[in-house]
Amino acid sequence: MPVITEPHQYNEDALYVDLGAVLDQPLHLKCEGFNFAGSIKLKAATEMVEAAERRGVIHPWSVLVESSSGNLGVALSMLAASKGLKFVCVTDSRCNLATRRMMEALGAEVHVMTDPDPQEGLLGARLRHVRDLLASDEKYVWLNQYGNTDNWRAHYRRTAPEIHREFPHLDVLFVGAGTTGTLMGCARWFREWAPEVRIVAVDAAGSVTFGDAPGRRMIPGLGSSVPSQFLEPALVDDVVRVEEADTVRMCHRLARRGFLFGGSTGTVVSGATRWLAEHGTPGTTAVALAPDLGERYLDTVYQSNWVEALYGDDVLCDEEEMVPVSP
Repeated sequence: MPVITEPHQYNEDALYVDLGAVLDQPLHLKCEGFNFAGSIKLKAATEMVEAAERRGVIHPWSVLVESSSGNLGVALSMLAASKGLKFVCVTDSRCNLATRRMMEALGAEVHVMTDPDPQEGLLGARLRHVRDLLASDEKYVWLNQYGNTDNWRAHYRRTAPEIHREFPHLDVLFVGAGTTGTLMGCARWFREWAPEVRIVAVDAAGSVTFGDAPGRRMIPGLGSSVPSQFLEPALVDDVVRVEEADTVRMCHRLARRGFLFGGSTGTVVSGATRWLAEHGTPGTTAVALAPDLGERYLDTVYQSNWVEALYGDDVLCDEEEMVPVSP
C-alpha cells in the first residue's frame, strides 16, 4: 500500500506520498494541491501580488491581468477576490472547463484565445492579447509570470527549503518545467545549500523550453511554446521529456491506487519513474513535485472519449496486464 506521510501536525507544505509500492521505484511525491487554490501556483501568485503591493504597483482601481493555462489563474482569482480587486485571466482553448468555471465563480473575467500565433502558438496569442489590454487602459496590471523574478523566488524561499527539511539526505529532485519558475527557484536553492542534490527537469514533449521543436500539446500545465526567461540550463542536471499519452497512462495508474492527480503531476511522475528506472538504485532518495490534483481534469484526462479521440483507442490499456483500464 502507498504511504501518506504527514510529519508532526497537519501542514499542507509537508504532505508527501511514498509511491514506492505503486511504482516499484523509490519515489516520494510532494503534494502541492491541498491549499485553497488547489495547486502549487498559489505560492507564486502570492509572492508576485504581495511584491507588487509593496512596490505600489497595485491600486484599489487596478485590474490584475495574467496569461495562464489554468492553475495560476485560479490562484490569482482567489487572491484578487480576497483583496477586492478585479482580475482578467487570458487563457486558451486547452484550459479545462472546470478551471474556467472556477475562475468565473471567484469573480474573474476569462478571455479564451482560440487562434494560435503563427510562430508562438496559443501562448503567443495569449501574450499578444495581454499586451493589447495593457495598451488600452492604464488600470491593467500585468504580473507577468514569465518574466517576474518573484515567480522563482517563491520556490527559492519556500518550496526548496521545505523539501530539504523533510529529506535532508535527498539524492534527486524532479520538477516539472512550465515557466520554469518552480524549477529555477528550487535549483538555485539546492545549488547554494545542498549542491549534491541532482535536479532533473521534466518537460512535456512538444515544448520548446529545452531547445526542441514545437509540437502539439493538449494537456495544460507543463511545457511552453516560447523560450523561458528564467531558465539557466547549467543549474539542471538532466531533462526528461514525456509524451502526453504517457501522462494520461500515469494519471490513470495512480488513480487506480486511490490518487487522483492532475496532468502536470502525471507528467512529472511519468518522467521520474523513467529516470529512476535508468539511473536509480534501491537506496536512492528521490522526491517529485506534484503541482496539482485531478478534479479539474475529470472532463479531459479522466474522460475516456476525450483521451481516445486524441491519443487512440488503446492508450488506456495496461501494458503489463493487457486489459482495458476503466474510464
